Amino acid sequence: MSQTFHLLKPRQEPRLLSLVIPVYNEHEVFKMLRQELEELLAMIACPTEIILVNDGSADDTLAMALQWAQADSRIRVLGLSRNFGHQAAVTAGLDVAAGDAIVVMDADLQDPPNVVLEMLQKYREGYDVVYGQRIDRTGESSFKRFTAWAFYRFMRTFIHKDLPADTGDFRLVSRQVLIALNEMRETHRFLRGMVAWAGFSQTAVQFKRPPRAAGSTKYPLRKMIRFAWTAACSFSAAPLRVSLFFGIAVALFGFVAAFWAILTKWFGYTERGWTSLMAVICVVGGAILFSIGVLGEYIGRIFEEVKGRPLYLVSTRANFGPEFERSPEQRMAEAERLARKLQTNISANPNPSAEHDRIVNLKRHLQNEQHQDNSAPT
Repeated sequence: MSQTFHLLKPRQEPRLLSLVIPVYNEHEVFKMLRQELEELLAMIACPTEIILVNDGSADDTLAMALQWAQADSRIRVLGLSRNFGHQAAVTAGLDVAAGDAIVVMDADLQDPPNVVLEMLQKYREGYDVVYGQRIDRTGESSFKRFTAWAFYRFMRTFIHKDLPADTGDFRLVSRQVLIALNEMRETHRFLRGMVAWAGFSQTAVQFKRPPRAAGSTKYPLRKMIRFAWTAACSFSAAPLRVSLFFGIAVALFGFVAAFWAILTKWFGYTERGWTSLMAVICVVGGAILFSIGVLGEYIGRIFEEVKGRPLYLVSTRANFGPEFERSPEQRMAEAERLARKLQTNISANPNPSAEHDRIVNLKRHLQNEQHQDNSAPT
């Protein structure tokens, strides 16, 4: 991480802790997840909400989540209209999280819920970002461990030097960091890189990553490669620079070949062979096509970005309260009304009351909702 100095200010327990958990075809692990989270809720001292974001599951994951929400009002459910991808699902949960501290974790229990207690301790010490850092990856193949190790070292060297090594999306962020993240609405998202880019005071909590509790991974090799490419293109122009250097190298090779051809012509040893000519043409043509392909990737991402489509669409909500059922115009008017009432209360009473705190929380929540409506309407 960078050497930016941050003054840590100890905090109390968050007034509300939000756990954001994307779920996708998690029928086999859902009961274990529910049991682990209920045990965690019993150990957490502050009020807690759990936001389950169903990312277009094909099994009965959504039904199981809604059943849990019906039995426990602390469980909130967002059902996306289709599978938008892990990063979009996490974003959907972050957009509606109302906590002073927000924890993102996966549903497969490879992010141990009890690590959240250690993250809360770091939050109370004053850190704004507390990420889980894996020191062991039990049950994973040697190939998976090597590719994960290589990915983070490559990203830190060539793309983003502040990206923490051996971390995923399992982390706690403060409300201040969440507000900053909500300002970043790019289509191709790499959240762990976005958190690193945002800065703030950051620290790690190390843990041993257990094997997946049940079911199969939702990130096969094809998806991992695509995710790595998205991470590289989203945070750097390095692939474009690689194509530039490749082009320079091919150009130098071409100059050498031209010099050699002139010499052979000068001394009368002209080569009339077809192989050497085709080799040069193929190398040069390949370099050109490679560079055009990399450039095309960036142009394609620009095209997708300027369309301004929402990052996700929501089809189902549970336990979110009536404010989520109002139209954007109604919520905007409510936010303005609360702002005027807040100003009146501050002028009449310089010592904030319980009513004042309630209005502040409502205003902050409605402002986040207004931002969501502007950038990701449902």
